[in-house]
Amino acid sequence: MPPITALIAEDEPLLAAALQQALARTWPELGTAQVAANGIAALEQALARLPDVLFLDIRMPGRSGLEVARELADAWPPARPFPLIVFVTAYDNHAVEAFEQAAVDYLLKPVNDARLATTVQRLKSLLEQRAAGSADEHLERALAQLRALAAHDAEPAQPVPRLDIIRAAVGNQVRLIPVNDVLYFEATDKYVNVVTAEGEALIRTSLRELIPQLDAQQFWQIHRGTVVQVRHVQAAVRDEAGKLSLLLRNRPEKLAVSRLFAHLFKQM
Repeated sequence: MPPITALIAEDEPLLAAALQQALARTWPELGTAQVAANGIAALEQALARLPDVLFLDIRMPGRSGLEVARELADAWPPARPFPLIVFVTAYDNHAVEAFEQAAVDYLLKPVNDARLATTVQRLKSLLEQRAAGSADEHLERALAQLRALAAHDAEPAQPVPRLDIIRAAVGNQVRLIPVNDVLYFEATDKYVNVVTAEGEALIRTSLRELIPQLDAQQFWQIHRGTVVQVRHVQAAVRDEAGKLSLLLRNRPEKLAVSRLFAHLFKQM
């Protein structure tokens, strides 16, 4: 059996070194875990190294730990078992509740050896189960956990009024767009692109802020940066590589569906 490998994603060097040393004490056969200094580096190194275990800090520059996990789920090579993920966080009741509901392992900062030893034993057991099962089974389990975390993360702290009209910039004008006319929303660097059958317009908000204001029965998130109004979906199709995309009525483009949301279209 090849040696188990791990990657630590932590932007504070002292905390990263402390976790490395604690792992060396509690899991000596693991070897030295590599370290990524931010979320973007974590994503790049994980795809390059394909580790067996990921320790992801929840709050990092570039990408949060949850964002890294979601993007990895979509980009991970199908022939390789998806890594076991342990989220690392400062004490946060909201985050801990989310991890426990999703049955995801987590560590609180500062990490202590006793708690880490419990996590290590659980990881060893899961690695044995993973070796005996299929890569698809393990990926589906990980996707279910990430969906539960995403749903918890998207819950607003307070009820949010439903959005009926969107005020969007089109040149020097402000265009009023009924939400029912929107085919899909697509996140760009600083804006969200609002796409209708008649054209496109930009709004200065984030998709994270927008989603709680939409009717979840009508608007489905299908990718990290895309929300589609499902009644405008004509068909869901798979390409030769197994990637899922949506065909829309009244628009020529295809919308990519990430692995995290592909389950929504199984019946199609």
